[in-house]
Amino acid sequence: MTSSPPALTRIRIGSAPDSWGVWFPDDPRQTGWERFLDEVAEAGYAWIELGPYGYLPTDPARLRAETERRGLRVSAGTVFTGLHHGPAVWDDTWAHVSRVAALTQAVGAGHLVVIPSFWRDDKTGKVLEDRELTADQWRELARQTERLGREVRERYGLRIVVHPHADTHIDTPQNVARFLDATDPEAVSLCLDTGHYAYCGGDSVELIKAFGERIGYLHLKQVDPRVLAEVVAEEVPFGPAVARGVMCEPPSGVPALEPVLAAAQELGTELFAIVEQDMYPCPPDRPLPIARRTRDYLRSCGAR
Repeated sequence: MTSSPPALTRIRIGSAPDSWGVWFPDDPRQTGWERFLDEVAEAGYAWIELGPYGYLPTDPARLRAETERRGLRVSAGTVFTGLHHGPAVWDDTWAHVSRVAALTQAVGAGHLVVIPSFWRDDKTGKVLEDRELTADQWRELARQTERLGREVRERYGLRIVVHPHADTHIDTPQNVARFLDATDPEAVSLCLDTGHYAYCGGDSVELIKAFGERIGYLHLKQVDPRVLAEVVAEEVPFGPAVARGVMCEPPSGVPALEPVLAAAQELGTELFAIVEQDMYPCPPDRPLPIARRTRDYLRSCGAR
């Protein structure tokens, strides 16, 4: 008889529009927002992210009413940035960030997930800029991200958590470590996405052990190693890789999530762990059964 794993008392489990095939504010191939809210609650989750700004209602009162009547709460909003370009992009970046941050604050969430800009187009694969940053660009990335973290905290009371992501400049273990070493822990924390980190060659447990004090948020995701080997060999952009199924349903991929969650529990801090299974586009009836099975699997890992 196998014993149950220890309860993950410091981990708050949620899901996100991404797990329902949502990448854009409005797209006819995506699940409608009302159906997403109905189904994420039905699958057993209590926490959600906002997803792309404009997908869920942007009126705070309406959004609070829609989430509360389904027993849902919001953990974070998401923004997209290209801060390695320096002060020249600050005004446009802040215009985007401030809209999302204001809504995030208004619905009671405490985090803002910051995703770096892609160096190649997510759909076409067109190379937009060099995949490696110069030393000056690294300095600007660190400086402007710290500025963002301080401004968001001061004006909206939110904590930014930067999300290493495939096809961005914060991706591999080396680049993640360089970014963390260059930024102030008081201003900048990390959103560790287990799938993206594995996609880019990283070990999530090792990262948690090495930089535990910088981990402020988790995205739970797994990679299909067979598909990953193909897309890496063929240099497939991230969008088409997702369409091939590179991100897969737990527990069929890597990394194993139980040791990741156990390592996160040992940090001694309260952490959100938000399920994201990239699968854009996907049939409308596909997400809910996967979400139910994934929630059951996470319960078996100790995430009650």
